[in-house]
Amino acid sequence: MVERRGRIEWIGGSVVIASGMAGVKVGEVVEVGEEGLIGEVIRLKGEEATIQVYENTAGLKPGEPVVSTGRPLRAELGPGLLNNIFDGIGRPLERIMEEVGPFFTRGVKIPTLDRAKKWHFKPVVKKGDKLGPGDIIGSVQETPTIEHKIMVPPDLKGVVTEIYEGDFTVTDTVCVLDTPDKGKVELKIMQEWPVRVPRPYRVRLPSTEPLITGQRVIDTFFPVAKGGAAAIPGGFGTGKTVMLHQLAKWSDADVVIYVGCGERGNEMCDALTHFPKLTDPRTGKPLMYRTILIANVSNMPVAAREASIYIGITYAEYFRDMGYHVCLVADSTSRWAEALREISGRLEEMPAERGYPAYLPDRIAGFYERAGRVVTLGRPERIGSVTVVGAVSPPGGDFNEPVTQHTMRFIGTFWALDKDLAFSRHFPAIHWLKSYSRYVDTLKRWWSARFKEWEVYRARALKLLEEASKIEETARIIGESALPDEQRLVLLAAELIKEGFLVQSAFHPIDTFCPPEKQVYMLKVLIEFYEKAERLVKAEVPYVKIRDLPAIPLLERMKEKSKAEEIAEIEREAITQLEKLAEEYGVKI
Repeated sequence: MVERRGRIEWIGGSVVIASGMAGVKVGEVVEVGEEGLIGEVIRLKGEEATIQVYENTAGLKPGEPVVSTGRPLRAELGPGLLNNIFDGIGRPLERIMEEVGPFFTRGVKIPTLDRAKKWHFKPVVKKGDKLGPGDIIGSVQETPTIEHKIMVPPDLKGVVTEIYEGDFTVTDTVCVLDTPDKGKVELKIMQEWPVRVPRPYRVRLPSTEPLITGQRVIDTFFPVAKGGAAAIPGGFGTGKTVMLHQLAKWSDADVVIYVGCGERGNEMCDALTHFPKLTDPRTGKPLMYRTILIANVSNMPVAAREASIYIGITYAEYFRDMGYHVCLVADSTSRWAEALREISGRLEEMPAERGYPAYLPDRIAGFYERAGRVVTLGRPERIGSVTVVGAVSPPGGDFNEPVTQHTMRFIGTFWALDKDLAFSRHFPAIHWLKSYSRYVDTLKRWWSARFKEWEVYRARALKLLEEASKIEETARIIGESALPDEQRLVLLAAELIKEGFLVQSAFHPIDTFCPPEKQVYMLKVLIEFYEKAERLVKAEVPYVKIRDLPAIPLLERMKEKSKAEEIAEIEREAITQLEKLAEEYGVKI
């Protein structure tokens, strides 16, 4: 590789212009200044290159060198990613602290994967085997819960001439491939991939299986499919980060990647503090065994926010290619968009709406479109998925601002957080009238095959909530007591659904995660209670008699029960009380 050296001519925040850069390409990584700060070329004009720097540029001065690496921004892929914490450009934070201390210094060059650690490689191919792109050549037990598959890179094929078994570092050769166009190529445990280029796959499949999160308002009312894309917008204090933590902790994905993209440091510290202590409910092992954390907080340079987004989605595609279901959580894409706006402003580009660059929708689309459920390259045949969930932080909770509006064009599920719900301690503060899911029709078969009446109960509950919303408008004018009993019962049923079903405590040992069978059973109990009570009201049984039943508080608290028998007992008690009331008034239900 020919080294190309230029010099700094102009510095504006995280943007640097360098001269003497003939021959470099857009997207190429360069080392800026005497300390070798990592940057990426984003514009070329003759021999002049505009560079966005991923580290603090304070103290840089014109005349310092700029050295091209001749390579695009790439992610190192291999064992050692899981159970680890990285910064926005893939550097391991724990090893940085070991080498330079707790205060991050500039120009630190520590590779993503530990070069000294050895992994036991078990091959599954032999000499003479013909391999194609994506074929599995062996595996490494990365964590007790995840087997890391070692694959042929997507751009190689050939015949195995050497294959080894034993303990190797990520840079050791484990297989030699005789390729038709590159001759003999040594395959190592790790590989690299340019982060801005989506990893290829064989076939894209429809998303027909839900990502079970254990959150009732999501799974039952507004589900997201494995391989789908979702957004969770909300103003300050509406619970975006806590909601994303819940998804990362409890979703039934095989691998979880949490990208803290420009959020406040205290929020990321909360994740770093609590995640290592959590236990995976599916395996009983530490949750970090299937988790990657990317901590790119708001006090880091804005340009690194973009890198962290692409680093995270590349890690997700890599594990997808092994046949795993991956959930990528990005908190928040608004901070990334703000970084794009700042860089665009420093480049003096013509702004679009609210100062954002005109290419903002293209960047948002490119990110969310890398979600999907696919048949991967290679043998044996594997199906993997990447589910993307992005938080959006609209200023003042205004969903009409550009980032939210453009995001809504490219996602399938929209969880709208409501300020009034959040301030009334209704968690999750996902508003049932503002949210939607386009995956309901494709997931209907999955739910109905397991719970025959799921669709009926779900539709009935949503209709009750919608009716109650209309009735509440009238009640605010004339008072609830002036309403007819049928409408007052609708308000009671909606309140039971809100308090007994939609409200869910992230800190309650039982209620923090609700399995699908419990969700459906709870909804069945509430809907059937309302339908029986409705018959009583139509038979002129006073509404207040139903409202004052001792079963009402029990129905609101049945979410705290862990066993189906306990919920069944509450159901029997509620029905018995209704039947006694019917008998008292001589009514049949």
